[in-house]
Amino acid sequence: MTAYIPHSEVSGKNGLPALLLLNSLGTTTHMWNPQMAILERHFKVIRMDTRGHGQSATPDGDYSFDDLVMDALGTLDRHDVKTASVMGCSLGSMTALGLGLHAPDRIDRIVCTAARADAPKPFRQSWDDRMAVIAEKGIAGLWDGSLGNWLTPAFREADPDTVEAMKTEFHKTTPDGYCGCAAALKGLDYLRHLPNLTVPTLFVAGSEDKGAPPPVMEAMSEAAKNGQFVIVPSAGHIINVNAPEAFSLAIMDFLGMTPA
Repeated sequence: MTAYIPHSEVSGKNGLPALLLLNSLGTTTHMWNPQMAILERHFKVIRMDTRGHGQSATPDGDYSFDDLVMDALGTLDRHDVKTASVMGCSLGSMTALGLGLHAPDRIDRIVCTAARADAPKPFRQSWDDRMAVIAEKGIAGLWDGSLGNWLTPAFREADPDTVEAMKTEFHKTTPDGYCGCAAALKGLDYLRHLPNLTVPTLFVAGSEDKGAPPPVMEAMSEAAKNGQFVIVPSAGHIINVNAPEAFSLAIMDFLGMTPA
């Protein structure tokens, strides 16, 4: 049986340190476009579409974070990368935490944005509710609610072109892919293991994010052995798109980057 390998793409220069980028639920590799120019100056950048998203295929059944972690490790292997830094958003950040916990010898450092590390009952119920919407209306039925948390009203008004581009990418998510990832999120159980996370990790919260509010992420940073914490002002859940310049500044020192 052939192993599942998600879609990925590489840019930047060979010989530079590797950086793996993991997208959030409902987005694709394109979500990292605002940071690509600066990242490519400092890294061999590997962007991956989570299973069921973008150009990646949709394996059958519910997924687990073990599956998503193995997808990421398989992507590194595919590109002959022994060690890499990892930056994720939301679902991608949770996968990054799994990489740091289960394969610390492969991971140099983690930028964990807009994430949580546990699945309390209201969180689990929210995914049941979204899967019910998909069953009735398809992926399109989730767009307005997702957008409301992803980007602040001021950003949505000022940059409708970006909103429309994200909508196009959102609709590339397959219903089975979304529901499979939702099943993984319902089983999220990394918080109690964060004291064992030795990989240096920067936890980045958006000040306006309701899905991964700053106090939740600050507690995660305090639980991790080598955690740091920063808040990006005036940003919703998709921080790097909502406040691209502030986000880039927030991660620059941690990733060892220098301004242009």
